[in-house]
Amino acid sequence: MSASAVKADPMRLLRRDLAGFAGYASARTAALDGDIWLNANESPSPNAADADGALRRYPEPQPAALRKLLAGLYGCDADRLLVGRGSDEAIDLLVRALCRPGADAVLVTPPTFGMYAVSARLHGTAVIEVPLLDNEASDLPIGFEADFAAIERAATAAPVKIVFLCSPGNPTGSALPLDRIEALALALEDRALVVVDEAYGEFSEVASAASLIDRQPNIAVLRTLSKAHALAGARIGSVIADAGLIAVLRRCQAPYPLPTPCIDFACRSLTAEAIARTDAGVAQVLAERERLHAVLTDSAAVRRVYPSQANFLLVRFHEPDAAMARLLAAGIVVRDQRAASGLGDALRITVGTRDQNNRVIDAINALERTQ
Repeated sequence: MSASAVKADPMRLLRRDLAGFAGYASARTAALDGDIWLNANESPSPNAADADGALRRYPEPQPAALRKLLAGLYGCDADRLLVGRGSDEAIDLLVRALCRPGADAVLVTPPTFGMYAVSARLHGTAVIEVPLLDNEASDLPIGFEADFAAIERAATAAPVKIVFLCSPGNPTGSALPLDRIEALALALEDRALVVVDEAYGEFSEVASAASLIDRQPNIAVLRTLSKAHALAGARIGSVIADAGLIAVLRRCQAPYPLPTPCIDFACRSLTAEAIARTDAGVAQVLAERERLHAVLTDSAAVRRVYPSQANFLLVRFHEPDAAMARLLAAGIVVRDQRAASGLGDALRITVGTRDQNNRVIDAINALERTQ
């Protein structure tokens, strides 16, 4: 084991005022056994709409079967994984557990997912921005990049407790190199937790940063079943991190974060057959992503299509207002990025089915003819 691995301890980053904080011990927390359960003040009879009575009981706070399946999916030990209500809850838990209101800060790299800053500001935590570098002038298809040197400088010059990196980025689609993530975590191991949001990881060629946690325990990874696994409505997200940090986050979490039907759906989505269908769906998205990228790149209405390792494309238009209006007139709703820093001419387009993508192409071609 390296000296760095011995030295790094993410538990040093936790709020000192939460030392010894036990959280709320719900009726399902204790490992008790019995055939008559009268410890949670639940109804003794089912609801009329719940024929088998499955919903009259509170769910497991951290369902063992689901955690085991997710740990297998992401290649980690179950004690390094916390499951919750999407990645949004994990972001909020991390900010609450590590950042002192009015004293600490988080660092974000705009343009990026807005919930990092929202969670921080709702918690009274400062937000420091280090913008991504846009290589728009380059002839190479490299898109946006993180300025790792500037991130390190900013994180050491201020009381930054969490650095949020999105890889692949939202809305940029760019994936970050693992060696740069690991080097940043090493430089900040006594100062900050490096959180890598991999919501779109299934669509990327870059391996998960979860593989770095053994060497750099001040790395945490966010994953979700909302995108590639098509369970956005079930709200199932995970944070993968050092086991000690996971235990602390669990104490900060609400008593029963996941509804029973969502747990059941998630377990059924992680069978071998279901995962094979997910993999096939991802392959279709990747093929359509490349086709859509090529066609839009050739459009006279488009200024630039960024390379993407996610399930969407970030597109700059010569006439972005007209592009947005034309797409809406064709019944196509895309994500408007015009208010985001540096993206005043950009729209984010999710890769749909082949027929849906053809409609996008037709709408943009029609815009091209009217200019």
